[in-house]
Amino acid sequence: MAPYLVGVSLKMYFSHARTLAWCSAVAEVARAHPAVRDGAAELFVIPSYLSVTAAVDLLRGVAAVGAQDLAMEDEGAFTGEVSGAEIAEVGCRVVEVGHAERRRLFGETDAVVRAKTDAALRNGLAPVLCVGEAERGDPESVAQECVRQVDDALSSARAAGRNGHVIVAYEPLWAIGADSPAEPDYIRSVCAHLRRHLDSSPDFAGSRVIYGGSARPGLLGEIADDVDGLFLGRFAHRAESLEEVLDEVLSTRAALQAAGGR
Repeated sequence: MAPYLVGVSLKMYFSHARTLAWCSAVAEVARAHPAVRDGAAELFVIPSYLSVTAAVDLLRGVAAVGAQDLAMEDEGAFTGEVSGAEIAEVGCRVVEVGHAERRRLFGETDAVVRAKTDAALRNGLAPVLCVGEAERGDPESVAQECVRQVDDALSSARAAGRNGHVIVAYEPLWAIGADSPAEPDYIRSVCAHLRRHLDSSPDFAGSRVIYGGSARPGLLGEIADDVDGLFLGRFAHRAESLEEVLDEVLSTRAALQAAGGR
């Protein structure tokens, strides 16, 4: 059975000191947890920029570390930007691209997302490509829109002949920051469609689909057949909550194995 992928973005909630304390606590949990030790779960953590290099050291061997954004270019006179080349150089393996907050707060367009996705892939980083709809709709129509977003984001990389591993994070915009995630059947329908689409793309073989948007402990068991994992935010601000999700990975795998699924 393929491992479930469990990611956490800390956004800008923590100070540097609190980020390091959290990473230390997560590393302790992960090293002791059978879901991580036995390969049932893979972890990635995306802290704020100033904490990235320390997080790489603290989480070495138990979680991949990523950045929350990257520049479209690899070097040059771009004050305040951080390139994919530099992100990879310090030991990151993933980078978030196209989050709804980047679009809403900083005006990122589809063209920017295309360029940043290409920048990630040409530097050997797996883009955590965020897609989702603005308003709740028919799951089939939503799935088609999300597929469009994925294909658009990957179009520049494809045109350049690039391939690689992509993590598609399905995050309905209306569920980000909400009290609860989207309904399990809704998530399953959209993510199953996305997975089938990625499976039909040999240039991005092995890519995965995870669910974000107020994802929390207790959700994985309800959607496990149709997702490859979860993308957690504020509901993982306590290391104990992340431990609950890892416990759920084990119980979910056991249930699926018993049923002959996944």
